Amino acid sequence: MKIAIEGCMHGDLDNVYKTLQHLEKSHNTKIDLLLCCGDFQSVRNEHDLNSLAVPEKYRTMNSFWKYYSGLAVAPYPTIFVGGNHEASNYLWELYYGGWAAPNIYFLGAAGVIKFGNIRIGGISGIYKHFDYKSGHYERPPYDKNTIKSVFHVREYDVRKLMQVEEPVDIFLSHDWPVNITDHGDCEGLLRRKPFFREEVEGKRLGSKAAAQLLEKLKPQFWFSAHLHCKFAALVQHGEGGPVTKFLALDKCLPGRDFLQVVEIESEAGPYEIQFDEEWLAITRLFNNVFPLTPKGADFRGVNLEMEDCRKWVRSKLQDWGCKPSEFVRTVPCYDPSQAGVEGASAVNPRNPQTEYLLRLLELPYLLDRNPEAKDMSPYPSLIPRGPGGDYSEDIPIDDVDDDDDDDEGLPPAEEVETET
Repeated sequence: MKIAIEGCMHGDLDNVYKTLQHLEKSHNTKIDLLLCCGDFQSVRNEHDLNSLAVPEKYRTMNSFWKYYSGLAVAPYPTIFVGGNHEASNYLWELYYGGWAAPNIYFLGAAGVIKFGNIRIGGISGIYKHFDYKSGHYERPPYDKNTIKSVFHVREYDVRKLMQVEEPVDIFLSHDWPVNITDHGDCEGLLRRKPFFREEVEGKRLGSKAAAQLLEKLKPQFWFSAHLHCKFAALVQHGEGGPVTKFLALDKCLPGRDFLQVVEIESEAGPYEIQFDEEWLAITRLFNNVFPLTPKGADFRGVNLEMEDCRKWVRSKLQDWGCKPSEFVRTVPCYDPSQAGVEGASAVNPRNPQTEYLLRLLELPYLLDRNPEAKDMSPYPSLIPRGPGGDYSEDIPIDDVDDDDDDDEGLPPAEEVETET
């Protein structure tokens, strides 16, 4: 199976897909799957721009809306995780994962799925210690703080992934696992990005949560983005243990290393996205401590009778099937002829795909729960919230050397540099 990996999408689906089609033609090959490591920007209409944490000059529709509306169709199955520049209101609808558009699948805040017999996991967002132990309390419309905190990684989602025992082939994250630079050409990285040195030497460049997951899951491949540069590493898990091939990629701009193609052994196609039995069991077991206020989860309430739950899930999948439900539009699509005209829906609906999954697992729908309501857990968060959270660090990493680049137009696909 040939899998293309793209770094930060930033809504530029048209150029990424054109580049892949050019690559197929010039190398006489076939791409089976595209993976994106965040900042996907699944903006459906102008209302969604209000949930996109970027400076005003970057709040543009880009091209995802074409795929949401049906004007264009993704030529490759596409799977993505969220980053720190997302239409967070839409991704909240699909918290458990689902089709963001036909043939474009969001892994959820955290998730594991199967593509053929390849097992793909991922975590969305970026790590900030002051929000890590909080619950998912943010609801649209977001204010100046929650528009950023909404994409901060939560311990609840990491704990779920830490329960995964079966091998994961590929894992996606937006930010890098902390200390991953110890396993690659760190000095080469610092020559290209000298402003990373202080964080690298202080062991602060990257996500502690992602590092935990890397140590636990030991996937064959781990792909990331966020820092807008290419960086490769090999992580040896103990003497004689498995090796993880790590690769971070750039964003889609001329002359940048934003795309890589890898080949992984798999069964013969055709391939399709399917639910993962173990992950559904974990989701069901952890749902009773789903934290939906600023307070964190009380994990003492989790029943970890995994084998019994897996048998239950297996039985349900035999009746319901293993494929996610079909894509459904939940808000009006962007209309370029009506750009700037009020009328885009501000409603935040329940997504039928999410409702379908919860019915399958016989779980309640909680995503529109009032965050001011009494918490499901009586135990407070260990990290105080409030003005101590430094939200200023969320965006500059993306803009620190790219302010000019972000305004450049992209050339035709054949002029965009790729690597295979």
